[in-house]
Amino acid sequence: MTVSASRRDAVHDSLSDRYAVLGNPVAHSQSPFIHAEFARQTGEPIEYGRIECPLDGFQASVQAFIASADAAAGRGPARGCNITVPFKFLAIPLARRVSERAALAQAANVLRFDDDGWFADNTDGIGLVRDVQQGAGVALAGLRVLLVGAGGAASGVLGPLIAAAPRAITVANRTPARAVELARRHQPLADQHGVTLRATGLDDCGETYDVLLNSSASSLGGAAVPVSPRTLAPDALALDMMYGPAAAPFLAWADAHGARGRDGLGMLVEQAAEAFFVWRGVRPDAAAALAALRARLAGPR
Repeated sequence: MTVSASRRDAVHDSLSDRYAVLGNPVAHSQSPFIHAEFARQTGEPIEYGRIECPLDGFQASVQAFIASADAAAGRGPARGCNITVPFKFLAIPLARRVSERAALAQAANVLRFDDDGWFADNTDGIGLVRDVQQGAGVALAGLRVLLVGAGGAASGVLGPLIAAAPRAITVANRTPARAVELARRHQPLADQHGVTLRATGLDDCGETYDVLLNSSASSLGGAAVPVSPRTLAPDALALDMMYGPAAAPFLAWADAHGARGRDGLGMLVEQAAEAFFVWRGVRPDAAAALAALRARLAGPR
């Protein structure tokens, strides 16, 4: 039987829009649960999954995801994706339009598949700032901040951190030249907001910061915290962008040295909420989704 064009369109329109997180590895990702919570809250008709890309196959994986729409098989159109390690630096060249925050970061964690070309964005930084200021209750304005690491995660968050107007930000990295380059790229924004911005190695990054943000891979690799406890002011906020077992040693270190340890779950949920807004134009309740996620990860009592 031949199906009319109008009938095919009706079937297509009844299917949920599809999104996914692309990375390597992604089996551990909590993004499907988070976005399912957002969809439940808002009533937005979406499905969200995981796609593990070959290390040399990011672009092909994105294109295959888009091509996999099949109304007859019940697969709706692919409308966008999140990008995680190690592919954030590969997303921007694929996009026709790039947000200011992604252009400054030179990395993207969000693609939206618009009909007239893809749009690339980076929601990591605004997610971190919202979690620090709203989730942890620490207003960044006027504070001294130490950002450890100068890779993709640090690139994504430095711009929004500067826009929050702390008094000073130090970028510290094992390879100081990478920290210098990251700071150089952000210097005009720092000047605009009156933020003192400097770059150092890990051994000479200074002391008594109000906020320490670990964006390095130290926790992921099971390494020791890469800076001295002297970097912590009394009652400082010490946030590791990792979560789960990977973040546990960092949190224990923070607690042992009088700081308030925080993992990266809040940042994860807040950046996802911003991505959801980029895709759907609707702002979900990030705090409620974070509470649900923490309860899920805690398991049955």
